[in-house]
Amino acid sequence: MTSECDASALLPLEIQKQFTATTTYLDTATMGLPPLGCQEELATQMAAIANGICNAMSFDQHIARARLAFTQIVHCPLDWVAIIPAVSIAAGVVAAHLKPGQRVLVAEEDFTSVLFPFLQAATAGVETVAVPLEQLVERINDDIDWVAVSAVQSADGRRLDLDALTNACSTHGVRSFVDLTQSASWVATDATRFDVTATALYKWMLSPRGTGFMTVRPELWDTLEPTASGWYAGQDPWQSVYRPPLRLADNARRYDISPGWLCWAGAAPALELLASLGPEAIGRHNLALANRFRAALGLESSNSAIVSLALADERIAAARQRGIAFAGRDGRSRFSFHLSNSVADVDAALSALAP
Repeated sequence: MTSECDASALLPLEIQKQFTATTTYLDTATMGLPPLGCQEELATQMAAIANGICNAMSFDQHIARARLAFTQIVHCPLDWVAIIPAVSIAAGVVAAHLKPGQRVLVAEEDFTSVLFPFLQAATAGVETVAVPLEQLVERINDDIDWVAVSAVQSADGRRLDLDALTNACSTHGVRSFVDLTQSASWVATDATRFDVTATALYKWMLSPRGTGFMTVRPELWDTLEPTASGWYAGQDPWQSVYRPPLRLADNARRYDISPGWLCWAGAAPALELLASLGPEAIGRHNLALANRFRAALGLESSNSAIVSLALADERIAAARQRGIAFAGRDGRSRFSFHLSNSVADVDAALSALAP
């Protein structure tokens, strides 16, 4: 039933003790499990709010910690990074920047938070060119202005060749918007290779939903206009809460969206845990487990921590009855492997899926 995996690639079992799921949880690609540090900070801050002793300004410290940890994970300068609540906010900023007649290249099977803002821009005369993911890089040419795509596909875990993407964009003078939501923390990434990135943190970044980051290259700060400027986008937010004039931050913080304070308090310790481990080590761990799962099912190894299977309804029902948590996506069953998982989780899933 089972297959060996490289034990040296696995992180210590103490890491799994940071998580408290009561199921065999193989669904990080839908929602990441909060580690203990995140759980405890959320409880602490909620108690402070309930007791009327919470200082709103203190949340700036949590946001600063989270922002710094993110830069360590994606190797990006601090002043490139803005906080956002969702990927579509960042995609919307780029889409609003486009002019009539410009063309955006997308993967037709991509997550719609990447696609919809650009498809909606058709009303302003922007053309969206949609091709299968496998054809995306080769379709980049001089007639394309921007490419918008996920580094890892949500539905089935396919990874885009980011080296090929950046080379093609450089050759043809094409700007890049890359969604890192399904890759950040376990795929080593240099966000500075792309013009704009967006990352929702509630999946592989193990943070509360409503937290995310956008990175923007400095040469775009003066031309890529924020679309939802608010008080937190000010140069000094607590000094720019009233009255004109417009005084946005002089770096990517001008794209900051007013934070959900409690969510960011939980995000800071989660991101610091991920930064302390590093995407290289996390990636080795995740892939060792995913490939153990694949091998036992007779599948070839892969470079993705997401495994997509065509399963009969009765096998899906049997696995769920035995406490295996996974997702149904695009007509298939999706299993994802992350820090909270061990070999025991893989073997429990394999046992539950056995005919």
